[in-house]
Amino acid sequence: MPRIESFSGIKVHLYNGDHRPPHIHATYGEYEVLVIIETGKIYAGELPVKQLKQVLDWVSGNSDWLVDLFYELNPELQ
Repeated sequence: MPRIESFSGIKVHLYNGDHRPPHIHATYGEYEVLVIIETGKIYAGELPVKQLKQVLDWVSGNSDWLVDLFYELNPELQ
């Protein structure tokens, strides 16, 4: 489970052996959310509003890199 980023108490992960659609996992305390990289839509879970906004802004600014990294970790899904 590679942690690829950490900010404001939020940890962002990508997993190998994961599933489509390409997404990130973000955790904050006991909360976890899965965000689809290409659309910024919540796939599952929840975060407090302030932390969710930070995650969505970060995903938006890093989406190309995140998609590439997702497929690097999950080449069988390409």
